[in-house]
Amino acid sequence: MKIGRKISALIILSVFTSVVPVAAQSKMSASNDVSEIASETDISRFVLETSVGARSLTPTPQLAMSSGDYPVTAGDVYTLAFAAGTSPVTYTVSVDSTYKFRVANLAVLNVQGWTFVQLKKQVEDIVSKNYPLSGVQFVLMSPSVFQVTINGEVNQTQIKQAWALTRLSSVISGCFTAYSSSRNIEITSANGKTATYDLFKAERFGDLSQDPYVKPGDTITIKRIERKVSLSGAVERPGSYVLEKGENLISLFEYYGGGFTDYADKNRIEINRYNPSDLSTRVFYLNEDVLSKDFELMDHDSVNIVSSSDLKPVMFVEGAIFGGHQDVASGANGTEMGKISSRFDHDTNYATLVRQIQKQFMPSADLENAYIVRGNTIIPINLNKILYDRSYFSTEVVQPYDVLRVPFKLFYVTVSGAVNNPGRYPYIPDRDWDYYISLAGGFNESKNSGQAVRIFDSQGNKMKKGDTIVPETTIEAKSNRMSYVLNSNVTPWVSIITTFISTVALILNFVK
Repeated sequence: MKIGRKISALIILSVFTSVVPVAAQSKMSASNDVSEIASETDISRFVLETSVGARSLTPTPQLAMSSGDYPVTAGDVYTLAFAAGTSPVTYTVSVDSTYKFRVANLAVLNVQGWTFVQLKKQVEDIVSKNYPLSGVQFVLMSPSVFQVTINGEVNQTQIKQAWALTRLSSVISGCFTAYSSSRNIEITSANGKTATYDLFKAERFGDLSQDPYVKPGDTITIKRIERKVSLSGAVERPGSYVLEKGENLISLFEYYGGGFTDYADKNRIEINRYNPSDLSTRVFYLNEDVLSKDFELMDHDSVNIVSSSDLKPVMFVEGAIFGGHQDVASGANGTEMGKISSRFDHDTNYATLVRQIQKQFMPSADLENAYIVRGNTIIPINLNKILYDRSYFSTEVVQPYDVLRVPFKLFYVTVSGAVNNPGRYPYIPDRDWDYYISLAGGFNESKNSGQAVRIFDSQGNKMKKGDTIVPETTIEAKSNRMSYVLNSNVTPWVSIITTFISTVALILNFVK
């Protein structure tokens, strides 16, 4: 028992001490454009910098050995440790391009096409058969890093770094042009055999046989697209798709688009077709009958299936509202008036509609004084109650082409008339009328006496001096001083009479 423990300890020690020589042996020089790789950290950085893609994986022994399908690859470095009697034995084994793998002095295996799991089992079986109770251990110390070539319909021919768990989709990431086809990609292996792969099937259906691991010496050729069409509207999977030979409208809707949505109007199919010869676009309006005939599609066709929700009635909201487009009309303070359109279901209540667009009302919106324009009819509607009074119930139903107007509530007070500086002044809560008169420089005493004023709210209703001043109130100082009134009223008449007398006198002198 003690001897067995000593042997196990020696084996473990041998495995760990072998890391240093293995790391040293994995030091390699690549081609002229490849920097020297001196450690496992360098390998990780090297691959990540030269093989861009979300599915690029850092090449580590742990990841390789945890993957049941990791293929034995030329350039891999393995460590074999076992006890030959009482003597610990450690071997470092590298896999070269011949794929001949020497198991100590016990056997030589042809491991081409093998996975790490298969190799590990064979090695352990061979050692255990020759050295029973040897405590054999077999690990991958350094996974291989190799080069693949990418050409065809790409931005430029490239040589990228990869490792045995790099898939096709990862290594070609960033290489496509606008005309590259992901459905027709050829991989020519180092032995000259060529296979074609379709990444659409891998991405859509999870068929990883169409997104294989790349291998040393692979040449990847990306073909040019032959037909690419776009699909939009009431389908489950709108997007742009590359069609194969014989695939047309039915395939586009059912296979690529995933089928129609519940709101698809199959009698309103629109196809825009570009004609490069005269730079024109022709539009086809098709109904459901065309589906049975499988309408032929051309390169660059744009297909749209209209949703029945697009046929809902529409109404408009304008005024102090965000979103939509901004009209050229402006509010009194220069605030642009927004306008949006909203589609609605029949019998929709205004309370429902207003709550849906609540966040689009501007802070300056006068919600209390909103109104509906329906033809020549004006219908007042208090949006404050709809939004903030839980007990309020609105019976008003939205009608097609209604216009809900939300005026601006501007926080100023207008002071006019017999003051020194008439104008608009910022509204300050809880201030009375004489505060705003003082802001306007006080009364013009040559025109006003007795602090005579007239006060109106935003609707033109007359207010009393004791009433609370609110935004958009107008305070008018009367021009009531007698001397001013006489001067402004009598002087023009005196001038007219004097002119008349002078004219009559002139006429009489002329007659004489």
